[in-house]
Amino acid sequence: MSDLLYESADGIATITLNRPDKLNAINPGIETALAEAWRRFSAGDDRVAILTGAGERAFSVGKDTTSDAFPNYRRFLPGLDIPVTKPVIAAVNGWCIGGAMTLVQMCDLCVAGSGTRFMYPEPKMGFAGGLIAGLAGRIPHKVAMEIMLLGEEFSVERAYQVGLVNKIVPPGEVMDAARTYARRLADNAPLVLAMLKELSAETVPRSPIERVSLAMRSVEAVAASQDFREGFAAAREKRTPTYTGS
Repeated sequence: MSDLLYESADGIATITLNRPDKLNAINPGIETALAEAWRRFSAGDDRVAILTGAGERAFSVGKDTTSDAFPNYRRFLPGLDIPVTKPVIAAVNGWCIGGAMTLVQMCDLCVAGSGTRFMYPEPKMGFAGGLIAGLAGRIPHKVAMEIMLLGEEFSVERAYQVGLVNKIVPPGEVMDAARTYARRLADNAPLVLAMLKELSAETVPRSPIERVSLAMRSVEAVAASQDFREGFAAAREKRTPTYTGS
């Protein structure tokens, strides 16, 4: 069974973290598959994506603590290494812990079940990737610091009050509510949605790690270019390079 599911219907992509027996903990397999899912979404015809987790117990509990691999979240969060100009909706039930909060943070909208609980316990566990710092640019600063530094559970009602969640619904209605949002978005003008998302991204303050991620996206694009290969080939062959801008 795949750790991540990608379903496409009527212009809406549904991307599902699919390890319900492990509370959808993020392992290296999910990291790779999620990165590929965002590339597929960006390049395909779907206009909106819903990101959710299988089962009712958890959207995700973040890093799989049975794995020693340190997760590189910038590689698989939408809009960092991988450009995502289309709207993304988080559909959250149950626990949303640690790195899973950064996934919600990077989505454009969030629908959550009434029993959803959030927590960022990394300060108590002795590690953190740093991308959660972007929360301070998306909700009130002191609330973000409380969430990040104390590492304590906070309710979906509080998340709604401070703007991390758009809508609270009964747990069994989360996907229906997310699909309602998605349908409305999919029927709107895609160029306008992309423009507004891009301009909003330029307006919201970015954490240092987000800025590094965006810079590295440009550097890595150059490193993967034909001109990069041509320049090095020309240097080896002692000739003048012919650049094409590709």
